[in-house]
Amino acid sequence: MPAMTRLYRAYVLCILLVVYTFNFIDRVIVGILAEPIKRDLALTDTQLGLMSGVAFALFYTLLGIPIARLADRASRTWIMTAALAVWSGCTALCGQALSFAQLFAARVGVGVGEAGGVAPAFSLISDYFPPQQRARALAVFSFGVPIGSGLGMLFGGLVASAVDWRIAFVAVGLGGLVLAPVFGLTVREPLRGALDRPPEGPEGPEGPDGGSTGAGVRPLRDDLRGLVRKRSFVLLTLGAASSSVVGYGLLFWLPSFFIRSHGLTLAQTAWFVGIGTMVFGIAGIWFGGWVGDRLGARRKAAYAAVPAVMLLAIVPFLAAAVLVPSTPLAFALFSVPMALNASWTGPVYSALQHLVAPRMRATASAIFLFMINLIGIGGGTLFVGALSDFLAPRFGADALRYAIVIATLFYFVSGAFFWAAARRLAAEWYDGGATRA
Repeated sequence: MPAMTRLYRAYVLCILLVVYTFNFIDRVIVGILAEPIKRDLALTDTQLGLMSGVAFALFYTLLGIPIARLADRASRTWIMTAALAVWSGCTALCGQALSFAQLFAARVGVGVGEAGGVAPAFSLISDYFPPQQRARALAVFSFGVPIGSGLGMLFGGLVASAVDWRIAFVAVGLGGLVLAPVFGLTVREPLRGALDRPPEGPEGPEGPDGGSTGAGVRPLRDDLRGLVRKRSFVLLTLGAASSSVVGYGLLFWLPSFFIRSHGLTLAQTAWFVGIGTMVFGIAGIWFGGWVGDRLGARRKAAYAAVPAVMLLAIVPFLAAAVLVPSTPLAFALFSVPMALNASWTGPVYSALQHLVAPRMRATASAIFLFMINLIGIGGGTLFVGALSDFLAPRFGADALRYAIVIATLFYFVSGAFFWAAARRLAAEWYDGGATRA
């Protein structure tokens, strides 16, 4: 394969970022559209949580691992191209739904497509960028979370206010369908593990297919057994999953919170949540990736310790932001959770890529994503929605406010898991035989 120039690597990272942006636009746009959907289809908060969380997470998590196994052996770029086309088409179909069942089915389709959109990208980035640049490269890729979330909120809210919520689904779905062939035709498949130091062990050097040249791709049960033995991988996964309960729950329910508890219009909410998520989210993710690379170069524990500290710092600001009656003060306080909520992604994703051999990075990422999305997307939005319905007889429109406050407790659980992982990272780091720090 021809040598990759710095400019081409930058292009690949940029288009991966664009794909991930569409991934999150299609994933979270239902949050800003929740109130008009609830009104038009006569849904409860529990049904909204099921539609946005469980419907998406069910097949997203179930298919993520087998697709990642395929990505560890086949072309990651064409897998992502097909995945982008599927989830974009199903997003457009959401705009045609006339009932809860139809919308639920369309969201299942979005989850099926997005199952192949993230884990292969992690593996691609690790083969385009050397180890000392990966946390920052993965942080840039992770900008897709706040950019996609913000654009989904902003575009969806403004289109729904001006025209109809159905048009918002159709428009973003068609945009992804246009992007799919561009991605597939311009992103080359890199050699797996070419930028890593070859392992000095029984597996031997990595072959072009990503497996060892002698042993080939091992059975999934062997890879699972190896990952479970790495306690730091398990702890990082549990920490991210606990954080995602709040992260995804807040991402979906924040627009409804401002509409119900602060009396904002859909358009006003779209501007605040959309712009705030993009600006503060990008700053927080880059800061987390930068600190992770700086401190991780000296002490690998930092890749988990930094996220632990940042997530615990969110708690007082988020609780205050939800409880204060002043809308301007709530806006100001929410800037901290918006900035730090996804700050763990760069350091943690980088650590995950360094805990396993190059031949199984996509599989390890998919197992990690399986847990955080099953618990975070599937459980977070449903937990907050069901809790809001439970509290509604006592608190009325403010029930959602207190449901979010209760969910904030998961940040303490997340911080504890990340802190425990920090104590094990150095001993379990996969460095191809290099000396561990």
